[in-house]
Amino acid sequence: MRVLSRYLIKEFIKMFSMCQTIFLGIYLIIDFLQKIDNFIRGGAGVGLMFSYFYYKIPYIVVQMTPAAALISVIILISMMKKHNEITAIKASGISISRLSAPLIVSSVVLSVGIFVLSEFVVPQTYSKSRAIFKEDVKKQQQKQFYGHADIWYKGVNSIYWIKLFDSKNMVMGHPTFFFMDERFKLILKIRSRWAVWTGTYWKALRGVAQTAREDGGFDSRAFDEMVLNIPEKPEAFLKTVKKPEEMSYWELKRFAQEIQQEGYSASQYLVDMNIKLAFPFIILIVVLIGIPIALRVTRGGAPLAVSLGIGACFFYLLALGIARSFGLSGALPPMVSAWVANAVFFLVGVYLMMHAET
Repeated sequence: MRVLSRYLIKEFIKMFSMCQTIFLGIYLIIDFLQKIDNFIRGGAGVGLMFSYFYYKIPYIVVQMTPAAALISVIILISMMKKHNEITAIKASGISISRLSAPLIVSSVVLSVGIFVLSEFVVPQTYSKSRAIFKEDVKKQQQKQFYGHADIWYKGVNSIYWIKLFDSKNMVMGHPTFFFMDERFKLILKIRSRWAVWTGTYWKALRGVAQTAREDGGFDSRAFDEMVLNIPEKPEAFLKTVKKPEEMSYWELKRFAQEIQQEGYSASQYLVDMNIKLAFPFIILIVVLIGIPIALRVTRGGAPLAVSLGIGACFFYLLALGIARSFGLSGALPPMVSAWVANAVFFLVGVYLMMHAET
């Protein structure tokens, strides 16, 4: 069995390397053809184009690995069937589950490796690739922001509600400021038409200040101008947003917690954070599905088996996309939306393995 395991692992690695190389080449060619007009208009030289695609390779490898693993295992099993190796193995008393064990272990190792790659390499390289294309090729400032409208911000013993924030002119539209004491009791409320940044402090214009009295009531006074005694600068209400691919799992987790504390919705980041954990394990699942598909297909051979495998990948991505949409809308918890597709297809894979030829 050790000889057979080494043989299966060796052949799987060879087939996987070939498929991954082919997919990588196809992806790079298509991406180049799609962006060649941008490179020409931006006056990008060969060195800049090379840097862009070089830094994008780790991201492509992570995205293509599940498909490469699926097609590799299907082709491997199909070739073994064609050369009667499967028949010989079963005749020697080795079951399909024992035969599949080295491939399944290899898929687990591959899943862990892809997770490590997506955690420690992809965030930096993908960010560099994106920056090259946005800033050096398209001549754009790479900035995305959250917090332009309906901002809820939690300060020190204070909460700010800003209906609109003009990041260009550093102006708040219709802000309301709530100031509390150590027992979180409201002591001052300020509403104004505008609040402008002077360069050193915020100044509220045309508003009303309500100060709490000891008897529980409030004294109100209108003002045309008022200096706001708050420590936050404009940058606190305007933060650059990275794409999930540019952050590791822990960075996404910290970022989600940070924007939640500041009153923003973190649904997208919580969902994508859980998907970062769930996605690598699709490699194990496609191997579980690919082995019985290759064994069951009798007519059509490897081409039909590969087509069925690609169809399974398509339905997985469809299920993952639908579940992610439910997670973003709040219909499903982030963890459930990220893992439900994996759970369903894992059960399908286990079922197919249990009913494979023995």
